[in-house]
Amino acid sequence: MNQLMQFQGLLPMLPEAILAGGAMLMLMAGVCVHQSDRSAGIVNGFCIGVLALAGLAIVLMPAGRTSLFEGSFVVDDYARFLKLLALAGSTGTLMLSLNWLTVEKQQKFEYGVLFLLSTLGMFMLISAADLIALYLGLETMSLPLYVVAASNRDNVKSTEAGLKYFVLGALSSGMLLYGASLIYGFTGTVGFAGIAKATQAGASLGLVFGLVFLFVGFCFKISAVPFNMWTPDVYEGAPTPVTAFFAAAPKVAGIAIFVRATVVAFPGITHEWQQIVVFVSIASMVLGAFAAIAQRNIKRLMAYSSIGHMGFALVGLAAGTPEGVQGVLVYMSIYVAMTLGTFAVILSMRRDGVFVENIADLAGLARTHPTMAFFLAMLLFSLAGIPPLAGFFAKFYVFLAAIKAGLYTLAVIGVLASVVGAYYYLNIVKMMYFDEPVKGFEQMPGLLRLVLGVSGLVVMLFFAYPAPILNAATVAAKSLF
Repeated sequence: MNQLMQFQGLLPMLPEAILAGGAMLMLMAGVCVHQSDRSAGIVNGFCIGVLALAGLAIVLMPAGRTSLFEGSFVVDDYARFLKLLALAGSTGTLMLSLNWLTVEKQQKFEYGVLFLLSTLGMFMLISAADLIALYLGLETMSLPLYVVAASNRDNVKSTEAGLKYFVLGALSSGMLLYGASLIYGFTGTVGFAGIAKATQAGASLGLVFGLVFLFVGFCFKISAVPFNMWTPDVYEGAPTPVTAFFAAAPKVAGIAIFVRATVVAFPGITHEWQQIVVFVSIASMVLGAFAAIAQRNIKRLMAYSSIGHMGFALVGLAAGTPEGVQGVLVYMSIYVAMTLGTFAVILSMRRDGVFVENIADLAGLARTHPTMAFFLAMLLFSLAGIPPLAGFFAKFYVFLAAIKAGLYTLAVIGVLASVVGAYYYLNIVKMMYFDEPVKGFEQMPGLLRLVLGVSGLVVMLFFAYPAPILNAATVAAKSLF
């Protein structure tokens, strides 16, 4: 009976258990079965099933807040919302990967297993409620990412991308650990609740230093300025499905812990961390808007676009209110949909058996592939923030929260950066619809069509029925305060 009660106490960790058990099972299956592209493809397909099963476990979980392991692991409405979002990013990118792995003869069973292990790390990170759990989650998420970035071993760019990401990731992890040790030294605790009590009277200079170093690690994981230096090179060098993964799921987990740590652990020194977040947000929005203009490679353009979008998401965090956190959650939901849809098109850019990555290759797409061009145009309009598409509402909610919090300068700079950023998105639309067509791409695979169709419909129909995402985001945000 006692053992049964202990088991029931661990039920909130069922999604993590499914991912960990599924990863081990898939690893054993991959090792034991005959090594071939077909068997590796089957294992990777089953990995999608494991992710779906973890999602079902989250959906069926009872509402409310549960703490495990002396409060270091928390399952609340906020964690459930963001775990589902991270799962959507992981599942979507694994679906995008299957065809690419086959045609590029890169089918390896380890690929899907690494996705499962990285997603397990994201789950741990999203539920982390102390500095030790935070670091464990961060490293569990990051280590598989270093490997998949360099998974195309015969490609110099891919191995270079993996090495760059590993070296800079190790540096950022060290700085985050140093910040965590400073925070522990000045507060005497690693738990977020304990840190919040210790900082009620204000912050010492040493604690602010610790906070800055902690934020360095967060900014690196979400590619925020000034720790974005790895993003364009790794996005361009990594295999395209891996780039899609980097752009979606880990960003969700990074933003999740950024918000939880600042709001839950440091409510007493909001003024101090607000200034840092405002600076990072403005720098990211401005760099993302201007640096992308000169790009000719679509993956590098998506890297700078991602930096800009993380800046916009941080506008909501800078507000430091439940409404601001709700804005961040809505923004990340829409961002994941837009990113997956755009990468579905990028992975369809295959001509004469070769994948192409230049923006110029999209010239005249409206005449050679009208449906693909229409969906990509809608996604680009949404990324630019043009109403009535979902991207407009994503920006509307974060800017509204900033204005209500009195951060007028931040909101104005955000709107101006959005206008500048619209230039390079609209330039691609102009190229697709008005330039002379180049040779068309090969037929779009079924799974890519599915991801593009779902993403496009979410972006186009959000204004008609926003209630499910808005209501869930509101409940999730309130659970932090």
